[in-house]
Amino acid sequence: MARPDFDNRPRRSQSGKSHATPLAYVLLGIVAIVVLSVGLWLGYKVVDGFRQPDATNPDAKPRETVANGPLDAEEAEANQVFESDKDSVVNVDTVLLQRGSFVGSEQQTGTGSGFVWDAEGRIVTNYHVIEDVYKRKNMAVRVVMSDRQTYDARIVGTAADYDLAVVQVLNVAKDRLKPIPVATSADLKVGQKVFAIGNPFGLSLTLTVGIVSNLDRSIEAPTGAPIPGAIQHTAQINPGNSGGPLLNRAGKLVGVNTSIATPSGGNVGIGFSIPSDTVNQVVTSIIRQERPKKPDLGVRLYDEKQLRAAGYNKGVMISEVIPGGPADVAKLRGLRRGASGALAGPGDLILAINGEEVGNVADFQRVVAKLHVDQTVKVTFLRDEVEREVTLTVRGV
Repeated sequence: MARPDFDNRPRRSQSGKSHATPLAYVLLGIVAIVVLSVGLWLGYKVVDGFRQPDATNPDAKPRETVANGPLDAEEAEANQVFESDKDSVVNVDTVLLQRGSFVGSEQQTGTGSGFVWDAEGRIVTNYHVIEDVYKRKNMAVRVVMSDRQTYDARIVGTAADYDLAVVQVLNVAKDRLKPIPVATSADLKVGQKVFAIGNPFGLSLTLTVGIVSNLDRSIEAPTGAPIPGAIQHTAQINPGNSGGPLLNRAGKLVGVNTSIATPSGGNVGIGFSIPSDTVNQVVTSIIRQERPKKPDLGVRLYDEKQLRAAGYNKGVMISEVIPGGPADVAKLRGLRRGASGALAGPGDLILAINGEEVGNVADFQRVVAKLHVDQTVKVTFLRDEVEREVTLTVRGV
């Protein structure tokens, strides 16, 4: 059989590879160029993203602004209070008069707030605001009105036990004086909105808003005496607010801001004000050059610890009735003693005054402090295990 002829079959090269065509090289070049171009473009974008824009532009123009729009009801209310009373609020400063060889100078030693009380230029503030005048030599009081004009002032009088003082602005035009309107503090309610205007840290005419947090608090006067009936509120007050007005939503005075409770020295939302009814009475007495009188029922009380030990769980017992005083006139009785001076019977146990419960000595002091001289009150008391009631007239001492 003849052998097949394989000489015409395709042959592989000696290297074992097939030869590439020119078209393949062209395609590979195009792909490489595309990949390189895309890479360069992406790299530019990445670098451009980190590049800082120009900080200045000589053609820069102000941004277009828009109006804030109308105030809502609460904002309008606050603004109305501020606008109606701002001209009544002042700075009260104490200054040290320093005398030199040719010219004198002044150094401010303290600052607080105050407000115009009447058309004669009398200003109400806290006693502790002007206290330095009584403690240091060469001291004077200056009043800065709302237009930032400064005037000399003289002290009319003080009531340190109430932390109140009255000064009078000198040589001021009558049309610059805008007395603040006054409301009663007797009907204030917890939760009621209040506004404070003052000069905290010397920043004049600052408005803050809050609510009445509680009533009938007792705070301490500079003399250490308790000031009962104080208003606790959340309108922010800070050093410099002292002596400024606390206002209701109608812009009328309901208190005089006097202190804050704070662990840090800054405002924490607990401020105290002397109620306007107390301010009204005390300031009137100061202007009349009378010593402010405190309400009194004419009794001395039995020791509370001994009273509780004797089995009386509430109320306060009269130890002694002051001869000629309101309780004496009303025939209330104190402790009864025998001929030898030994106790022979208990005194009347006061349970309430004008319907307000008196559970202990602190309650008694708080309730009495809110009374007015010459006011007629009803006292509920226990005598011989029988509850009784008597009417008496408060006196001032």
